[in-house]
Amino acid sequence: MPESSQVIVYPPSRRSNQVDDYHGTLVADPYRWLEDPDSDETKAWVESQNQVTFAYLSEIPARQKIQQRLTKLWDYEKYSIPFKEGENYFYFKNDGLQNQSVLYTLKSLDAQPRVLLDPNQLSADGTVALSGFTISDNGKHLAYGLSTAGSDWQEWKVRDVETGEDLSDHLQWIKFSGASWTNDHQGFFYSRYDEPNEKTKLEDVNYYQKLYYHRLGTSQSEDILVYDRSDEKEWGFSGGVTEDGSYLIISVWLGTDSRNLVFYKDLTNPDAEVVELIPQFEADYSFIDHDDHVFYFRTDLNAPRGRVIAIDTKNPAQEAWQEIIPQSDATLESVNILNNQFIADYLADAHTQIKIFDLQGTFIRDVELPGLGSAGGFGGKRDDTETFYSFTSFTTPGTIYRYNIVSGESQLFREPKVDFAPDDYETTQVFYQSKDGTQVPMFITHKKGIKLDGNNPTYLYAYGGFNISLSPSFSVSVIAWLEMGGIYALANLRGGGEYGEEWHQAGMKEKKQNVFDDFIAAAEWLIANNYTKSAKLAIAGGSNGGLLVGACMIQRPDLFGAALPAVGVMDMLRFHKFTIGWAWTAEYGSPDNPEEFPALYAYSPLHNLSENTAYPATLITTADHDDRVVPAHSFKFAAALQAAHEGDVPVLIRIETKAGHGRGKPTAKIIEEAADKWAFLVRTLEVVLAK
Repeated sequence: MPESSQVIVYPPSRRSNQVDDYHGTLVADPYRWLEDPDSDETKAWVESQNQVTFAYLSEIPARQKIQQRLTKLWDYEKYSIPFKEGENYFYFKNDGLQNQSVLYTLKSLDAQPRVLLDPNQLSADGTVALSGFTISDNGKHLAYGLSTAGSDWQEWKVRDVETGEDLSDHLQWIKFSGASWTNDHQGFFYSRYDEPNEKTKLEDVNYYQKLYYHRLGTSQSEDILVYDRSDEKEWGFSGGVTEDGSYLIISVWLGTDSRNLVFYKDLTNPDAEVVELIPQFEADYSFIDHDDHVFYFRTDLNAPRGRVIAIDTKNPAQEAWQEIIPQSDATLESVNILNNQFIADYLADAHTQIKIFDLQGTFIRDVELPGLGSAGGFGGKRDDTETFYSFTSFTTPGTIYRYNIVSGESQLFREPKVDFAPDDYETTQVFYQSKDGTQVPMFITHKKGIKLDGNNPTYLYAYGGFNISLSPSFSVSVIAWLEMGGIYALANLRGGGEYGEEWHQAGMKEKKQNVFDDFIAAAEWLIANNYTKSAKLAIAGGSNGGLLVGACMIQRPDLFGAALPAVGVMDMLRFHKFTIGWAWTAEYGSPDNPEEFPALYAYSPLHNLSENTAYPATLITTADHDDRVVPAHSFKFAAALQAAHEGDVPVLIRIETKAGHGRGKPTAKIIEEAADKWAFLVRTLEVVLAK
């Protein structure tokens, strides 16, 4: 019997007689009690599961060595792109192993930086994180949001940039909101919910968001309500002030639907009403900037891969809209105006292209990037002639360049020094055929010169949903896997945004099975092309990607050696009953809808486990404070999986305490979890490590 096959005694999980009727279909839910994270029974269950899991992980000989290597790899200086407001520059820096990055300010790029906000000083264990910030455009005030233990709930405060002291302002009950300063620097717009029940705020459903204006030096109770809709409980509002301060642009969102409405308010007229410019949920509209009463938007209306249009607010009828930059073969992700030119960020076969156009839409040039990868940044003010961007790939850590928009030249600004040899590795992009014939791209990264003999431990990762695109990015954790001889494969499944809205919709609602088919086909391609074999293949994903892993390990338990579903949406019949889960019905459909229920029930991981089945070795990961995908998803799935599983390989759940959905997670916790994950795979996939 191999070492990974030790017999594990799982903690008992009580089964109740709970049964629900869904449109005439009776569905058992025996672990409903695990939905209450604060009950004594659930707390005892969490503790006993963690005891079993950490006992198993601690006995893996390679674990300590993996954690040491991860720690050394992680220990390098990480900088964000610098930006300027007023007379001050700002950037984030992490010395290497700090739990949270620190915000610095300086008068010029070669001046001595000064700490403006160090989130590491806010809690002893690093679990209070900076979750949002905005700086007044005179550079004198910082409004910032804090999140505790990974919660989506935020508290906002205001800090004087010059003195580093906090003002008296204190705002609460903020979630899914940034802040946007007015040009008089006297206050900002933000969105909040009504005060929740303190005991159940991590599970309760969030409805009726409201848009407010907060004036500096006043209490939150005096904030001015700018816009709300008591007749539309699911609408959310994002308010942004235009660069010149003339308008408040209100983007109205409905759950996770990429379609939005656009309203605006003339800030130069105190009596101006909110104007509904785009009153129908028919497409995605991202405001870019405006020339007087002409507004520029990036939209996918009649252009699933995106285009730029102009809307004259004095003649806003749709037939009068003008197309400035037409749709191309690549997907238009975002647009900014710098040097009075459009800087357009495209995704072509899941890697970045940056193109520059004049304001009439005439192409000027491509920005030459260092290679095949992902670039971000290109921020700044409309008249700026220079900007900064960061470039990264699977083997290139985020490298910052200074870009002269007039000459088109890039100059290296900051290059991180990581303790590994990037030239020892290579990345290729392949296109494989899914079940229905669709061509799907996949990046494969590994050491140069590996043998394609079917014996390489392989980590296949994907997401496949919510119009989110996965492009090449640098991960210290993945580097550790590559150094151990592993292959890292990233598949760009349908449901994502890699090829625009049509690609997204091909993996939504009743078409969700396409996403699982794409992932299964990626695994089959890797095996057929001798990269690996089932016994050496692990699949992984988080959140919606956790659902992906859960569904695929159930549909094809024979295909994978290990499965790592992280903070996954596992109960597709009750996901909409917790926090912001209702918002995902735009993506998944609703179990309350008799026409959408059958598809959800057919793939819901919790409801499709089969008794006496040998499932792959599984390490479920979640957090007890996750209020995005509540931990009940993973708790119930783990209990059901342990009851159904027949075999010697472990099916475990690792429950992080004092952590949430992943945002703001301290470095120490990230390293520990990565070490556990790789150690689990080293053992279950029987990876042979170099001495």
